[in-house]
Amino acid sequence: MRDWEQCYRSGETPWDHGSAAPPLLELLEEYGSALWLGGPVLVPGCGLGHDVRALADFGIPAVGLDISEAAVERARALSGEGAETYEAGDFLCPRWREGRSFSAIWEHTCFCAILPGQRAAYAAAAAALLPAGGHLAGVFYLTPHDPGEDEEGGPPFKVTVVELDEIFSPWFERIDGWVPQRAYPSRVGREWTGIFRKLPHARVAGETGCL
Repeated sequence: MRDWEQCYRSGETPWDHGSAAPPLLELLEEYGSALWLGGPVLVPGCGLGHDVRALADFGIPAVGLDISEAAVERARALSGEGAETYEAGDFLCPRWREGRSFSAIWEHTCFCAILPGQRAAYAAAAAALLPAGGHLAGVFYLTPHDPGEDEEGGPPFKVTVVELDEIFSPWFERIDGWVPQRAYPSRVGREWTGIFRKLPHARVAGETGCL
């Protein structure tokens, strides 16, 4: 796996496009603020915080989380006047999640960056942080690789819609999904936007240790 801290310290961040994810802006136009249930919204793997700022600018309190302290430092330096905050921490670590809750989660760059074997833990972590009826909305990479490239390599790691439904089904139901009309030029037709709602009475088993 990549050394994310070193990447941000050295400025080697080719995945950073300098602006909020176009599918998030599309989602905000389509659903407005209702999807987020008032906030705060958690943005795991927030990087430099572009998506966090977009939510805050829309009037939705948002918390950016990244495993890289350097990324969080730079995100804070770029922060505006909206209701945005940033923390360094591991989304998959139960110790970080203890005592925390959010009204919704926006996923953009965390799910595709973790190892595929950690995806069930990701879904469980999301469920642990949300109330019944809370939404996990995100844009997921269906085809991150060009023809001839190693399709098993990553990050980013690809995923199918069928796999997403299976991964989240123990705790969530999918209520919508589509190929976004708005995307970074290099990602046109390669992404899928999904909205999952936490099921009533969905329970997350006790966890120990960090992944």
